[in-house]
Amino acid sequence: MPKNAVVAHPLPLAPGEPSPEVCLRIARKAATLAVAAADNALDDLCRSRAASTARLEAVMHASHEEAVSAERYADHAEQSAGDPDLPDRALSYYAREAVSHAVRAQSAAGVETTAAELQAELEQILTSAERAERERVRRLEEARDEAEQRAITGMDEENRLRATTNAFLAEQYVADLGWTAGHVRVMEAAETGRLYWRGRRARQAACHGAWAGGRRISRERTQELVAARLLVSKGSDNDTTVLTLSAMGTVALALTRLHPAGLHTSDQTAYAARLAKARRRHERRDDQKQAARSLPPLDTTAQRVYRRPVTLTEQQSHLERETVNRLAHDGGRCPAAEPVEPPSVQAALW
Repeated sequence: MPKNAVVAHPLPLAPGEPSPEVCLRIARKAATLAVAAADNALDDLCRSRAASTARLEAVMHASHEEAVSAERYADHAEQSAGDPDLPDRALSYYAREAVSHAVRAQSAAGVETTAAELQAELEQILTSAERAERERVRRLEEARDEAEQRAITGMDEENRLRATTNAFLAEQYVADLGWTAGHVRVMEAAETGRLYWRGRRARQAACHGAWAGGRRISRERTQELVAARLLVSKGSDNDTTVLTLSAMGTVALALTRLHPAGLHTSDQTAYAARLAKARRRHERRDDQKQAARSLPPLDTTAQRVYRRPVTLTEQQSHLERETVNRLAHDGGRCPAAEPVEPPSVQAALW
């Protein structure tokens, strides 16, 4: 797109927004000033003496990095200007970012920060009515974006943030568990409430209470998970012990589902990974091997930070149950008092 082309913009500008033509001109001017500052820093480096080379090289790299960023934002502005669906504020954002990087490029190069003058051209003095209209438009856009995200994810903003945080935790800590897919299968059997230990064997019962027969489960992996306190005894009857997930085990299983790539491909690779980690904690070879033979507990940070996201459907179901219980306690439904949805019910569900 020619740098001086006039941009067709069929939609009216938001109050106080600079025109697309102004944004493009300022973005390109800022990029030009940033490049000039970087070139000036390069010239100073070329003419420098050996004693000042290191400092000037750092200056040159810093100004060059800012100039590259300024040019990138100017390019973004020009490439996006012809999009009729692009919000007006996007162009002004690109222009402001280009100016910001140009100012930093000039500052790093030690030249006059003339790019700062471009910022004034992007800022327009708004009347109180224009400020109110801009705020109204902003809130409408935020509400529309939130509605779209809720439709896609089925969660509100707080729980989407939880889901993102959980995904990060999974990438950080799943590999350190030292699990294989076989360990996950044992944990999933315990999750059903039908995992039991009897006669030195682990099995998954066909149904609750039928503690005889059923699918065989790895004895070794079950013992490892019990030793790591990821599985705990729910109750014993004669020679039968029912095993279920501990609070730590529940979080660990949830994280492995978020990041299955962190599981090890075999027991051998899992042992090798645990051994490599044990070498950083133990000096004696025997201590290293002993530590590697055991599954480590889930990191305390992951246990503390993880929170299960609650979907909008779950929140609504919880609210309905709460309403029914409250009305039953109060003696029946009152038509004039409809329930009001609380902002969050995660604490009650977790």
